[in-house]
Amino acid sequence: MTCRIVVPLVLSLSLLAPAYAGDTKLTDDDRIEILRGMMAEYATVKAFLPRSPKPLTFQSTGAWDKQQWAEAGQKYGPAARLGDLVQITKVDIQNDKIVFEINGGMKKKGGWRDHVQIGMGGPVGGGVQQVNTQQNTSAPSGTILALLFDKATPPLKAADIKKMLKPILDFEKETATENYVEELPEPIKKAIKENKAIDGMDRNQVVLALGKPRHKERSVDKDGTELEDWIYGEPPGKITFVTFAGSKVVRIKESYADIGGSTAPPLIAK
Repeated sequence: MTCRIVVPLVLSLSLLAPAYAGDTKLTDDDRIEILRGMMAEYATVKAFLPRSPKPLTFQSTGAWDKQQWAEAGQKYGPAARLGDLVQITKVDIQNDKIVFEINGGMKKKGGWRDHVQIGMGGPVGGGVQQVNTQQNTSAPSGTILALLFDKATPPLKAADIKKMLKPILDFEKETATENYVEELPEPIKKAIKENKAIDGMDRNQVVLALGKPRHKERSVDKDGTELEDWIYGEPPGKITFVTFAGSKVVRIKESYADIGGSTAPPLIAK
């Protein structure tokens, strides 16, 4: 009778073993959670971040080659210094590492081929507009960071990754965002707290005040200046156009759009 009990029990345990082994792998749900939890996140820099065309390596144990980073900084310059606010602009989950693009990475500025044309009515330009098909960043330069694991990338959550990166990047919102806002000029600080955009803001500050835009358009004015419009709101309702020349806001307009997409004269012009 003992053999009849033990044999099925051993077989049952052997059948369960693969299920436990599978738990050590990164699942699709894990990947989605990481992407949602890390993309567009802001962090305060706690160690010098150099620009680098190749990913700066950082071990999941918290170690990194400071000498190698310093040499990259001497060759390519800084991407961010202690206390700067940076943003994760791309996340690439690979077999044994997770690669983060910071402030757009070390890229050249995009050309007109990075944009497509659409017909667009309304108070900003009208007619055919250039629409940016890539994410923009307000930083003049960025870098790439690779979080390395000893073996395959384990099952992780975004919160786990933020803890691993804490020696160099602090994702605590009170630390990153609030401290950054408190150091801004009073008019910009006041506008962010009131959730509105004003002239002179940069892109990071507009995102903090209004969030991400619904979409973006590019155009060139009669003087040849390249303009970029960030558009907030959905028809029917109020549509807000925040216009950048270079890295700064130069104009804010608000209009009412009906269901068909046509717009009424601006409600507010600054």
